[in-house]
Amino acid sequence: MQRVAVDLHNALLECDARVKPLILRTSWRWTHVRTSLFLGSSLFRIAAAAKRGKVDAVLFSSMVTASLAPLLQRTLRKHGVVSGAIVHGRDATLLSAPYQLLVPRIFAALDAVFPVSRATGTACLERGLEAEKLHVVPNGVSPDRFASDWSRATARTMLFERFGPPENTAGKNSGRVLLLCSAGRQVKRKGFVWFVEQVLPRLPEDAQYWLAGEGPEAERILHAAEQSGVAHRVRLLGRLSDRELEGMYRAADLFIMPNVPVPGDMEGFGIVMLEAGLCGLPAVAANLEGIADVIEDGKNGRLVRSGDAEAFSEAILGYCREPETLDEASRRTVSHVLEHFGWNTAAEKYLRILRACSSRRRAVA
Repeated sequence: MQRVAVDLHNALLECDARVKPLILRTSWRWTHVRTSLFLGSSLFRIAAAAKRGKVDAVLFSSMVTASLAPLLQRTLRKHGVVSGAIVHGRDATLLSAPYQLLVPRIFAALDAVFPVSRATGTACLERGLEAEKLHVVPNGVSPDRFASDWSRATARTMLFERFGPPENTAGKNSGRVLLLCSAGRQVKRKGFVWFVEQVLPRLPEDAQYWLAGEGPEAERILHAAEQSGVAHRVRLLGRLSDRELEGMYRAADLFIMPNVPVPGDMEGFGIVMLEAGLCGLPAVAANLEGIADVIEDGKNGRLVRSGDAEAFSEAILGYCREPETLDEASRRTVSHVLEHFGWNTAAEKYLRILRACSSRRRAVA
């Protein structure tokens, strides 16, 4: 959500939009404390700007900040200001009774709602959003997000120097290792534990699974690897810098997105698959929720039924049996991401819809 907000802001500026961001900068440790203070100050700043005629539209970057919309509704409409919010997934589906009572009120106070995928849009409609307010706008990725020209061999050497080579491969040809990777917060819906238990044991011994990120499932992942006899093939890298993350993407053979359904915790989109794709990394991903809006089967990866271990292993091996097949898939993935997921296209769509809402508001006034 943070990456989307930053990249969208930059794209709006490139579209010559007059944008004034209200940004909360904080460490993760203090986020929950500072968010309340940030929302309070934003409430007064937005209301004051509307009263002075300094703003035409307000775009909230998530349902968290859009919680201000019911409080601002009367002021914004009185002064002809329209409002919209981006919805990522869990920020609408969170299993909390008080929060779910608030969600329909937020939708009612907004003029436009921008789910990042069709699945997220369906979740919004199920929670009371009026269909005419719904505008699905997929996330994008900045072409210069990862711009190095490292080859896979160079990136693999850098990665192994930084984190050590896979076990039992020291002194051997690292190019023969089948390197699978994932990135993201290690929570249940990501399916990392399931993949380690059910899929990795089906793959050849030279298949390694390396994960970037942190989260409450980290210990369960390691325990699952130990119980499944693949602990020597699983590596948790922790939180990576952008350079290290790019190195992992460019060193790997495939990106793995093995999500499983978890009530109240949907995968709204999966921008990490675009980042990996920008580095030439096709994804083997669960055909679940917002993931289906990112991966086009056969173009930038393969969609596999969630929870089907045999299908996952077959899709992975189908890419890796012939190096030429994987190289062609890598080139096709980069082209697909650049063609279909540019931020400028998304930014122009946001502006077009908000301007249309503003024109209707003025006509009614």
